[in-house]
Amino acid sequence: MKFIFSHNNLNVLDLEKSLQFYKEALGLAEVRRKNAADGSFTLAFLGDGTTPHRLELTWLRVRTEKYDLGDNEVHLAFTVDDFTAAHEKHKAMGCICYENEAMGIYFIEDPDGYWLEILPGKRV
Repeated sequence: MKFIFSHNNLNVLDLEKSLQFYKEALGLAEVRRKNAADGSFTLAFLGDGTTPHRLELTWLRVRTEKYDLGDNEVHLAFTVDDFTAAHEKHKAMGCICYENEAMGIYFIEDPDGYWLEILPGKRV
C-alpha cells in the first residue's frame, strides 16, 4: 500500500481575494473548481505548474466570521529559486509576518491569517 500527497485545504472568507493573493504572492493558478449544486460552497484547486500537489481553497456561503486558526502553528512551505527577489516582492506587498534571518527563512500571511513559509530553493 502506498499513499501519495494529493492536496492541502485552507478555508477562506473571500475566495476571489485569496485567489488573487496566491497568484500574486506565489504564482499559484487555479487548475480546477467544484461548485456545490446548491451554491453552499466552492472548492478552488491551485497548482504551481511544476508539482502535482494542489492547494484547495474552500469557500463556504454560510461562513461570515474569521476562522479561528488557534496558535497558527500549522503552515505550508514553499521553496523559491530567487529568495532575494521573492523577499523584496513580499516586502512590497506588505505580507511578511515573521523573519528568521539565522535560519534564512521568512513567513508571509494570506488574507485569512494563514502563515506560509518561504525557503530558498538551494541552500549554500
